[in-house]
Amino acid sequence: MKRALARRHGLTRLYTLWLAALFIAIELVTVVSALVFVFLPISQRAADDLAGLMVLSAQTWVELPPETRPVFEDELLHSYQMALRPDMASAPDTSLRHGWYLYFLERAFERRLGKEVFFQTELTQDGSEWLWLAVPTGGRSMGVGFARSRMQANPFGALTVALLVGTLLVPLLAWWLASRIAKPVARLELAAAHLARGASPALLPETGPRELADLARHFNHMALQVRELSDARTTLFAGISHDLRTPLTRMRLALELLSLKPDARLLQRLEHDIDEMNQLIGQLLDIARGLKIEAAQVLDLGGWLRARAEVQQAAADAAHAKLVVQCPGALQVLAPPGMLARVIDNLLGNALRYAPGPIELVGQALPSPLLAEPAGVRIGVLDRGPGIPPDQLDAVLRPFHRLEESRSQATGGFGLGLAIVQQLAHANGWVFRLEGREGGGLAAWLELPSATSRLI
Repeated sequence: MKRALARRHGLTRLYTLWLAALFIAIELVTVVSALVFVFLPISQRAADDLAGLMVLSAQTWVELPPETRPVFEDELLHSYQMALRPDMASAPDTSLRHGWYLYFLERAFERRLGKEVFFQTELTQDGSEWLWLAVPTGGRSMGVGFARSRMQANPFGALTVALLVGTLLVPLLAWWLASRIAKPVARLELAAAHLARGASPALLPETGPRELADLARHFNHMALQVRELSDARTTLFAGISHDLRTPLTRMRLALELLSLKPDARLLQRLEHDIDEMNQLIGQLLDIARGLKIEAAQVLDLGGWLRARAEVQQAAADAAHAKLVVQCPGALQVLAPPGMLARVIDNLLGNALRYAPGPIELVGQALPSPLLAEPAGVRIGVLDRGPGIPPDQLDAVLRPFHRLEESRSQATGGFGLGLAIVQQLAHANGWVFRLEGREGGGLAAWLELPSATSRLI
């Protein structure tokens, strides 16, 4: 668990660094873009407008009659926070440190007046600061000034504050986001470590983004399969040890009796026990072979089912059962013939053992709601025996599970036939299910693709 936590912290730290670097880079690009494409052009245009207003105000004052000039000066002061001062000498370079806006304003005056000009500052009696500039007009040098409070807007300062605050907040935001990303991965790593040690991990929550939810769902499915395989292995070993111990005990007893006195019946019992053990081993090998891949072939289902019925005819005669095949002549299926034969033979063997009487071997097309061709086919083994209780339909698919618990070969098999069918169906992607029949009996259905549906 410590290793998992260390890896989680390492992943969180790595994501934090990546996200922080990404956020800072995006913020820098945004700030530079805003400066270059928004604030600098707006500042230059505003400086040009103010320079034009100041020059126009000086020219208008010179051209106005002397008696109207005070009214004009009052209007400039109250409406534009500007003032005029006649016969003001041009200021030398005062080395005034100012921001970008005043720099743009000086360049605007330089373009309009054709010479370099400089601002000078002045403090009024009320403590406010004014900026003055000499504008030559009408043969005079007019001083035009405006209050520094006119420049209250400071976009460059706002950008600087935003950049600093963003730089401080980015690591926290990146850490929070990285933790949310790394937490499901760390949970998955911890669950995978439990699974690797053979433990049964808790199922992961299938929430969050689609990819993480799908990953959790696939892991949960895998964990459940591993759990089922482990349970099946335990059941399989327990069943083997149980079902082999009985004939071995009888064989040991028979050998001890034979050492005292030869007896033909004891020899016959030995042969029967050997056959019983051979059958058990053969069925276990069938389960093992169920995972091996066999090439699929296109089979004429009707003819193939009739051939399987002929193979089972001798067993049907011995059980006093009647096999009937019902299948359309044009129906074809794509399946590995060996695996399909083991499935059908196991189902027929179960039906002949537990439900002797009329047994139907059925082949049907599964219609598709969108296509004219069938979506697949299903093969059924239908009998009129005692059936299986509804609450046992899933349980009988587990190895060594029998409805009759005596384990006697006289009343049933080893409980592996349906487990073999389920294993083979799962390995080939088929659907196998059991269901009761109306009027009594059991229907075992196997659904698999038709030859035409696979080609589509």
